[in-house]
Amino acid sequence: MNIAEMQKESTTLSTRTIEMKLEVVVIPVSDVDRAKRFYRDLGWRLDIDYAAGDDFRVIQFTPPGSGCSVIFGKNVTTAAPGSVKGLHLVVSDIQAACDELLRRGVEISTPFHDAGGIFHHASPQGLVSGPNPQRKSYASYASFSDPDGNGWVFQEVTARLTGNIEPGDTSFTPELTNWVRRAAAARPRCDGPGDLVDGEAPSSVRMLGGEGV
Repeated sequence: MNIAEMQKESTTLSTRTIEMKLEVVVIPVSDVDRAKRFYRDLGWRLDIDYAAGDDFRVIQFTPPGSGCSVIFGKNVTTAAPGSVKGLHLVVSDIQAACDELLRRGVEISTPFHDAGGIFHHASPQGLVSGPNPQRKSYASYASFSDPDGNGWVFQEVTARLTGNIEPGDTSFTPELTNWVRRAAAARPRCDGPGDLVDGEAPSSVRMLGGEGV
C-alpha cells in the first residue's frame, strides 16, 4: 500500500460513524400502576417490572414491532409527569391503528394531515382533518396521550424515505419529494467508489426518515 492509499484509508476510518440505535425513551408518570395498566391495555409487551424497596421501580414496555422501548417508574426521571410530547409511532395503516386503539378503549384523535406536506405543526395551524388524501407516506397522523398527558403520535409510513427519490416515484408528498431532490442535488459528488459523503457511503445516506425503531 503506497502513502496515498494509506492516507485515504486513514481518512475513511476517521470519518466513519459508529451506529447509534435509539434503545429506550424514558417517560415521566405520576401513578406507576395506572401507567402500567394503560400501556398494557395498548397491547404493548411488558419486559420488566423491577422494584428495589419503596424508592425505586423500573417498568419497561415495548410497542409491537419496535426496536425501541419505553421506561417509566419511580425515581427514573426528574421530568414532570406528562411533559414528554411528540413521541411518534410508525404504522402502515393509520385508520386501522386508530380503530385498534378505540377497540381497546383508548381515546385517540381522528386522523389528520398537514397542509405543508413536510411534517405536522405542533399547533392546530396548518392541520387538516382526515388522512392525506393520496395517502402519501409520512403524511398522515393521529394523536393520543397516556393518563398523565405524555403525547404520542401515529405516523403512517408505507415507503421509506432515503437520500434519493427516483423519477416517477410518487410515494411521498410533492413538497417532501422536491425538498429531498434539492438536497440530493446539493450534496458533494463522490470521486470514487470508496469515497464518503458526510462520513457514509452514498448507498447508506438517509435524509428525513431512516430505519424505524
